[in-house]
Amino acid sequence: MPLGRRGGRVSALRGEGEEEAPPAAAAAPWASPQQPEAGVEQVLLRGIFEIGRSSCDVVLSLRALRWRPILPERPAGFSNRPKTLKILLNPQSHKKEATQVYYEKVEPLLKIAGIKTDVTITEYEGHALSLLKECELQEFDGVVCVGGDGSASEVAHALLLRAQKSAGTEADSILTPVRAQLPLGVIPAGSTNVLAHSLHGIAHVVTATLHIIMGHVQPVDVCTFSTAGRLLRFGFSAMFGFGGRTLALAEKHRWMSPNQRRDFAVIKALAKLKPEDCEISFLPLNSSPDLQGRRAQGSPKSDSDARWHMIQGQFLNVSIMAIPCLCSVAPGGLAPNTRLNNGSMALIIARNTSRPEFIKHLKRYASVKNQFNFPFIEMHTVEEVKVDPRNKVSAHNPEEEDQPHETASETSFPWNVDGDLMEVTSEVHVKLHPRLIDLYGESMEEMNDAKVTCNCL
Repeated sequence: MPLGRRGGRVSALRGEGEEEAPPAAAAAPWASPQQPEAGVEQVLLRGIFEIGRSSCDVVLSLRALRWRPILPERPAGFSNRPKTLKILLNPQSHKKEATQVYYEKVEPLLKIAGIKTDVTITEYEGHALSLLKECELQEFDGVVCVGGDGSASEVAHALLLRAQKSAGTEADSILTPVRAQLPLGVIPAGSTNVLAHSLHGIAHVVTATLHIIMGHVQPVDVCTFSTAGRLLRFGFSAMFGFGGRTLALAEKHRWMSPNQRRDFAVIKALAKLKPEDCEISFLPLNSSPDLQGRRAQGSPKSDSDARWHMIQGQFLNVSIMAIPCLCSVAPGGLAPNTRLNNGSMALIIARNTSRPEFIKHLKRYASVKNQFNFPFIEMHTVEEVKVDPRNKVSAHNPEEEDQPHETASETSFPWNVDGDLMEVTSEVHVKLHPRLIDLYGESMEEMNDAKVTCNCL
């Protein structure tokens, strides 16, 4: 092709969307010698080429060169993606890897997606709570926590407290709390990462980040924990008895590495295994459509008093969970029959039994066997639970052998609430509130049922 014609071809590609091709006699030798039918243009070459900085569909025929920009499809979920995020980073989580996780894996993806961020590194326990109570959040589309389950639970608690304050609700006497105003993203950087694992099916940093970028939002049920009519905190799951004692022991040995601390606490709690003398009252789930509709709208229940059940006895562990609580040691979940937003909690009670039998029960969480197929295990699907320790004098002291004269903790009972230690001296009332907060993630049921599709060219 002559140089002048070649220069004209390049200038045409940079400007106009069409250029006249050379005469048929000068057509390329690989062009088909057959004449096209009348009204039908014969295409010599078609492909995708970069013109300027855009990808274009280019068509070369005998008469002209044409192209048009390729407009990518807008994937589902991007219409709600956040543009600005408040990031709360706990540098002490797990092996103090949260800072590295965020700046090496999360921040680059957020920058590519064009999301603006404001990062705060927390300096002490409760820092995120005090910060979110006072700071301005109007400019943000969501809040992201980089840390473990305790950090994520603290941020969720803070967002819900802030919503009650904005609604003019007394935090100490919340009957029907209002929903959190901003969604929460959880970047797993802890030791167990139960919340992230339950949300995404895997505790994977990039997966969690991509759900945030794409704006996938999942409503999640939340519990209120109160005593004597006073709100203690919001949370997703709790354990009393063995689970609470194990966490109390682990908190006393913070100088150990996370894995060593956990193993040490479990072994020591099993060595000193003893039941709690308790009275447990629970309100079974009423699945009638009318009641479910009223509950979804926040309407009070009128017939609940007649449906309360009560059991007394010696219990090794009591688990109350509004989410499945998936983790590496329990791939099927600590409460496998619960979902993120099905409007119910799982109440799992382990009555007093021998130490070997209880250890068998714990080991089955890591296997495919039914961990609840024991005569000392009870399971109930409930809306509310009240746990009242009856022996309030000899409450558990995690270091009683080292501090025999200490009395401050003798009347407190340890609870494990989302990996945080909560010590209470009296009855605890746990109540479920459906879909109280939005978390960045996608329903596991929807992902499992969805057909594989591809929007690429």
